[in-house]
Amino acid sequence: MSKLIKKPKVKLVGENGNIFNLLGLCSKALEKIGSYAEAKELRKMVAMSSSYEEALSILMDYCEVE
Repeated sequence: MSKLIKKPKVKLVGENGNIFNLLGLCSKALEKIGSYAEAKELRKMVAMSSSYEEALSILMDYCEVE
């Protein structure tokens, strides 16, 4: 995983908890700050995860979750 200088803040509380919806929110937040490679890497890592909890953990590695 790349080390981000600044993680984007993403509000996930109150959002649809479907992991693909949450992934989309985090991916868009990364792209908004110009971290396109990290957004691609995030999508790949979540797709390879083996559980919902693991996928959430990965999202939190890339974004500051509120």
